[in-house]
Amino acid sequence: MNRLRALAAFLYDFVVGDDPLIAVVVVLALALTALLVHSGVAGWWVTPVAVVAVLSGSLLRAARSG
Repeated sequence: MNRLRALAAFLYDFVVGDDPLIAVVVVLALALTALLVHSGVAGWWVTPVAVVAVLSGSLLRAARSG
């Protein structure tokens, strides 16, 4: 059980890290990309745009607070 708990803690820290908003936006972007591709629309651009946007926002928030 300790190994399972350690694995879960590692995965949470790896995926979520310090900013859960980034993890949520990336998951939503991947889901939107999958929905677009499933409906026959080219959705490859959604994830890179979302990642650049959320990272830019995160850097701006960090720069303002620090």
